[in-house]
Amino acid sequence: MATYFYARVSTLQQSADRQTIAAAEFGVKEENIYTDKLSGKDFNRPQYHQMLNKAEKGDLIVISSIDRLGRTYQETLDQWRIITKVKECDICVLDMPLLDTRQKGDLTGALISDIVLALLTYVANAERDHIKQRQKEGISAAKLRGVKFGRPAKRRDPMWYRMLDEVRAGRLSHRGAAKNLGVCHKTFCQWVRAQP
Repeated sequence: MATYFYARVSTLQQSADRQTIAAAEFGVKEENIYTDKLSGKDFNRPQYHQMLNKAEKGDLIVISSIDRLGRTYQETLDQWRIITKVKECDICVLDMPLLDTRQKGDLTGALISDIVLALLTYVANAERDHIKQRQKEGISAAKLRGVKFGRPAKRRDPMWYRMLDEVRAGRLSHRGAAKNLGVCHKTFCQWVRAQP
């Protein structure tokens, strides 16, 4: 029986060192540590799938915390079911000793584990929703204060009005005018629509 460790951080700039140190302290071999540097919003993670494909019945998958699997309630529960029921592997969540399926045959332990898992994933999902809502509210408040988001608007070349006249006279296409001004076709069309 092999032991695997799955580590995840949300961005390329973040370090998974804390998680890999925990894996080493748990006794996981370096070649059995799989790390993704991707958001936890879904399970499209190459290292996770590689680890899952390698894991066999009776193996142990260790994670530092339940949010390393994911943050959405349903997907976390689905992956837990795949690991424990489909792959028939055990799972151990280091920061939550109640989430350790190695206690076989203990119906009460299994029930508590399922309840704690459902509660924790629900709380993580609710927190993610709250973060999105607070972010949306913050953006709305900033817009009311006049804060501009996105890339600054491209400045129009002094030749803009000449190109507009050429397009309106039918002597030049929108694409041709955009090329002459050094902007993309979409930008040129937006400028035309905004022009009275």
